Amino acid sequence: MELLWALENLNLRSLLDIFLVGLVFFGASFFIRGTQAMALLRGMLLVFVTLLVLSSVLNLLALRWLLENIVVVLGIAIPVIFQPELRRAFEQLGRVGMFSTRQAPDTVRGRVINEVCQAVEKLSERRHGALIVLQRHSSLEEYIRTGIHLDSDVSAQLFLTIFWPKTELHDGAAIVDVDGRVASAASVLPLTASRNLPDPKLGTRHRAALGISEVGDAICVVVSEETGKIAITNGGRMIPKLDSKRLRTVLNAFYGEENKALESPLHQLLDRGQRLMTMLRGSRKQA
Repeated sequence: MELLWALENLNLRSLLDIFLVGLVFFGASFFIRGTQAMALLRGMLLVFVTLLVLSSVLNLLALRWLLENIVVVLGIAIPVIFQPELRRAFEQLGRVGMFSTRQAPDTVRGRVINEVCQAVEKLSERRHGALIVLQRHSSLEEYIRTGIHLDSDVSAQLFLTIFWPKTELHDGAAIVDVDGRVASAASVLPLTASRNLPDPKLGTRHRAALGISEVGDAICVVVSEETGKIAITNGGRMIPKLDSKRLRTVLNAFYGEENKALESPLHQLLDRGQRLMTMLRGSRKQA
């Protein structure tokens, strides 16, 4: 009966209301997709649906009352359970860089990948710890300011010099900005707040690599000083035990030409809009 009543009272305003609610949930899914919060959310939904079916089939009045009033409890529980994801979402929304589609040209990003891979391969062989951050859309200006300003061309020799253990710049991160230049060295990165680390024995360097990937969409390449192993972080996740070949493949997917297919619909839409405006401006000048 309720379904028939809803269908009979369906109008344009109701459709718009449903569309906006769906859009909110769709947008929120991007912040927890691929994270451990997604598995937790699935578990909560499974338990809720199971209890709802039991209360309806067995006519359990007390359980049904609990489920009907659980919204108040969820209003308190969700911010506590999903605190890291909510923090990341609000931080990204507060950054102007989130809505920027400006990136270095494909040729520049390709050269950055080559130089980073060459440097990381030698750093791994020498067991020199390293932390290299590649900026994408999110602004990293506040972290660049914590380090030594460089504004230098990206080169393998520069990274090898920065992360030489006897230099004063080897502690901290080297940040490659949105223009494909080394903006700073010895920059301080935020440590991850997650308690579910891939390895509880991870040191400060790896925790910083995870931390910078949690607060934005930056990519971070990390080399362990103890083992020389290479890892990469993106979106709060770590891909460990990489060799130079696999590192190049992952960087091409996340940072190179292939990353266009992995961008969110928001970034793809803004990118297409920017291209359309450029084309319109060009046609006006020709006219």
